[in-house]
Amino acid sequence: MLAHVAAAALICLDPGHGTIPSVARQVEPIAPGSHVMKIKDGGGAPGEAPVALAVARRTRALLLARGYRVAMTRTGPTYAGGNIARARFCNERHAALMLRIHADGSTDPSVHGISTLYKSGFRRPAELVQRALVRATGARDDGVVLRTDLTGFNWATVPAILVETGFMSNPRERRLLQSAAYEEKVAHGLLAGVEAFVAP
Repeated sequence: MLAHVAAAALICLDPGHGTIPSVARQVEPIAPGSHVMKIKDGGGAPGEAPVALAVARRTRALLLARGYRVAMTRTGPTYAGGNIARARFCNERHAALMLRIHADGSTDPSVHGISTLYKSGFRRPAELVQRALVRATGARDDGVVLRTDLTGFNWATVPAILVETGFMSNPRERRLLQSAAYEEKVAHGLLAGVEAFVAP
């Protein structure tokens, strides 16, 4: 009789933005049953979408090498859905973690650092990923933040966090985030945080 072998944990990577213009300005309910509508994609900080995708690709390679299964909401420069579609994609795959990858922006170019947003009830993975990411990059620790106004969180039925990997509006962090060496550091931090939360 063959022993039952459990399937490897699946990590759902969600590189932010990249939504095609014809879809981006459309609206969708911010939460199931809500009459509050929110645009599907505000566009993000200038240059954010390709950075998020590059980091996600590097993170996927590291996760696969460690024995995780990985699904990505987008694998190319554009995306045809909204944040509900992104959440459903991860829900349908019963992801052990939905890891949303973003970069921040500010009107103040001196603002910098990394933060991790989390869905209510999932502070622990946010803290683990935040700690590992700061350790891997040496970036300023801007902490973890509870958010209840994000469509992608509100529609997710799986653990979900969103990492702001730095500020595209800060000249130094922008240069770092657009470099392969730093993107690799970010990816290693994300891997370490994921491993601390769920084994492969």
